[in-house]
Amino acid sequence: MKKVLILGSGPNRIGQGIEFDYTCVHAVFALRERGIKTVMLNCNPETVSTDYDTADTLYFEPVVLENVLEVIRRERPDGVFLQFGGQTPLKLSLPLKRLGVPILGTPPESIDIAEDRELFRRLVEKLGIKQPESGTAKTKEEALRVAESIGYPVLVRPSYVLGGRAMRIVYDAEELSEYLEEAVSVSYHRPILVDKYLSDSVEVDVDAVGDGQDYLIGAVMEHIEEAGVHSGDSAASIPPYSLPPEVVEEIKRQSKLIARELKVKGLVNLQFAVKEGEVYVLEVNPRASRTVPFVSKTVGYPLAKLSALVGVGESLRSLVPEVFERLEKGLAHPASDFMPLERKIYSVKEVVFPWRRFPEEDPVLGPEMKSTGEVMGIGECFGLAYYKAQLAAGNRLPTGGKVFISVADRDKPKVVELAEGFLRLGFEVCATHGTYNFLKGKGLEVRHVLKVSEGRPNVVDMIKNQEVNLVINTPTGRRERSDAYHIRRSAVQHRIAYTTTVRGGYAMLEAIRSYIQNEGKLKVYALQDL
Repeated sequence: MKKVLILGSGPNRIGQGIEFDYTCVHAVFALRERGIKTVMLNCNPETVSTDYDTADTLYFEPVVLENVLEVIRRERPDGVFLQFGGQTPLKLSLPLKRLGVPILGTPPESIDIAEDRELFRRLVEKLGIKQPESGTAKTKEEALRVAESIGYPVLVRPSYVLGGRAMRIVYDAEELSEYLEEAVSVSYHRPILVDKYLSDSVEVDVDAVGDGQDYLIGAVMEHIEEAGVHSGDSAASIPPYSLPPEVVEEIKRQSKLIARELKVKGLVNLQFAVKEGEVYVLEVNPRASRTVPFVSKTVGYPLAKLSALVGVGESLRSLVPEVFERLEKGLAHPASDFMPLERKIYSVKEVVFPWRRFPEEDPVLGPEMKSTGEVMGIGECFGLAYYKAQLAAGNRLPTGGKVFISVADRDKPKVVELAEGFLRLGFEVCATHGTYNFLKGKGLEVRHVLKVSEGRPNVVDMIKNQEVNLVINTPTGRRERSDAYHIRRSAVQHRIAYTTTVRGGYAMLEAIRSYIQNEGKLKVYALQDL
């Protein structure tokens, strides 16, 4: 193979990170080492892939079929890579295949199965793997019927979305009707997808790479936020910090089974939810994902480079023989085929949000992606790794002072241990009426504070006066400008550490506890040493 065309991700926007630029550039580097010429088609001036000296030839044009065909006509490449540019080039797989263009890596038919809801459902059923109940609706009435039959809460979204745009968790028929009226247009050409929302479940991401014969797990990542928060907005830990080993093993087994059935060649990203020990597959993306840079830095192997070389015909066994050797001897890490068993560190990915630049936006996490970047923390235990990740993201966690807790009714039973944990560390816990009464009823020493609507001095006044050091506030599901909205906005504005999920609160508690136990000492790791 002498020349290949790589399709980039197109324009960058909030809800889409720069991770696809990383994978495109790594692919170019790997192919160049093999003496293969590279042609890059992309149109984002903020990327390294569009630097004049990255690829051998650069076409600065929108990533659409017409332009791709024109570049192919001029350059006559031996094949085209779609999997490094994210969702944008993936949509061109079948049109290019029909026109006889050689696609490198995963076959277009497999991409179509992963992207088509019905085809993917059949594949998962055939493999005997569980997935949440779901349905498709072409009218508003049908959407209400499907949601009723599945049972609330449900996750609703339009077809063909990137970054979870316009997705929402809906808790009742009234809220669903409102969503269908306001947020989306339903039609036979743009159906609504309705999934059972697995509340109180843990979401898991897996990045894997395969060559058609062998499949290796890059890493199993446990999300810190609850399932339902977009994977791009959730912090994640390698290895998983709360899942039992048998569940992690089952996730790896299912990942390899699905990847093999889809005939994946190159990178694949899989997302699972774990509820009461049962594993459910949520979706599969046969392409590079936003976690590839994080996983590659953690495990010490450049997954994007391996994927590019696999795409031009090399085998994983020839590229990483030592990995297979470790696997055969049972010396691979439980969370990653690439890491050695003796690796005793945790890596935590945390995301960076642009909330301060959007003063009207509610800084709450949900199915729609809102982050614009990522950082990484490494530590000897999960708590220290998470603490360092928070520092890198600009959130300095307190080691004393006041913790404000105000959560939705459905979350109140989950925060009892959380409040107890902060009290044991010497924090003062304060809460507004509902959460205060609940925690007081459980025998906890909690201070009552006023909501914004109840007069002054209230919780927002306390945040402005720097009297609150940490805010834990979960949304109720209502969309209006509530008291909670003003609390969250004030926390952002006054740079107070905060979280909008219960699991995020527990992660912060663990981070603060580990930091105090370690006497405030943080060790610096060089990736090269790892």
